[in-house]
Amino acid sequence: MGERVIVAMSGGVDSSVAALLLHEAGYDVIGVTMKLYNLDHQDLPEYYQGCCTVDDVEDARRVCQKLGVPHYVMNVQEEFETFVIDYFCSEYQKGRTPHPCIACNDKIKFNFLSERAIALDANYIATGHYARIEEDSSSLCLKKGIDQNKDQSYVLYGMGQHELQHTLMPLGAYSKSEIRDMATRAEFPNAEKPDSQDICFIPFGDYKAFLEERVVSTPGDIVDQSGKVLGKHKGIEFFTIGQRRGLGLPGMDEVLYVLNINADKNEVLVGPKSGLYKTEFWVSRVNYVSGKTPHGTLNVQVKIRYQFQQAEADLLNYENGVLIRFHEPQRSITPGQAAVFYQDDLVLGGGIIEGHIPEEVLVGLNANS
Repeated sequence: MGERVIVAMSGGVDSSVAALLLHEAGYDVIGVTMKLYNLDHQDLPEYYQGCCTVDDVEDARRVCQKLGVPHYVMNVQEEFETFVIDYFCSEYQKGRTPHPCIACNDKIKFNFLSERAIALDANYIATGHYARIEEDSSSLCLKKGIDQNKDQSYVLYGMGQHELQHTLMPLGAYSKSEIRDMATRAEFPNAEKPDSQDICFIPFGDYKAFLEERVVSTPGDIVDQSGKVLGKHKGIEFFTIGQRRGLGLPGMDEVLYVLNINADKNEVLVGPKSGLYKTEFWVSRVNYVSGKTPHGTLNVQVKIRYQFQQAEADLLNYENGVLIRFHEPQRSITPGQAAVFYQDDLVLGGGIIEGHIPEEVLVGLNANS
């Protein structure tokens, strides 16, 4: 029997084929399905493609049964509530737009599950992410998945050398169609199961209704770029940068977009589409996958959203963060989202987009201009 690996199995086809590939490669596979939250809706929509239903757990169990490997269900609802759902609500209340999948990867999949792997004497954990872990002359590298349409490296930028040493991602070298074919040949019960979409813990896709149940909203003003009050909002948590629908401003002659959300003033700033385009922005809580901070100015490609075509930029490192300068203005650079830095298919690292560039950085830039 080979080295032991804990495979995070959601009940979907990707994690199921990850278990299959590792089992065929000779690893001692143990399937683990994490119970993240309770879905107490008896009327889930037919299109629901999340996780954590009884059917999802059963799909994972049946796949493990076909492979002849153990399967366990582990309850991580308390951890998920604290590190993902509470974070999700808190960020919106600060006028920011969170990315819960990144928080889940960081705090749940590559933290909690790693602790459980140690308890089960496993050398690795494995996931169904479409990304690749490779070795170069001095360290391990994180690279994009071969299938550019499914690449998930964006949500993995927070990994470091320790995580890479103890993680396997067997799907990164395959296309989605190849994964489906493998599941079909293996006669998995979930071979044709739709991919998960949207926010898994909001089954009806209405994040505003979810927030309304969990936060206390404070009404405030909607203002234009001159400071003129155009209307009222019922809470800044119901807005995000680039939004143009649902602003509550009937009868306006021009199409307006959310340009900024000021939590200190409890204001939503709106204006024309042209106001959404920026070249420079600040990134905090930066992580470099190699563990080494590069020196000087780097030419990189940057993604500012998961479904964003990466764009050429210059990266300038500072002691407390990174300044990104796009070569061409980009739309809706949104505080709270991740900015991930690439060089071709190599993930250098990433961090969290902030709404303002620190004053001391601006002073230095002005002095050098």
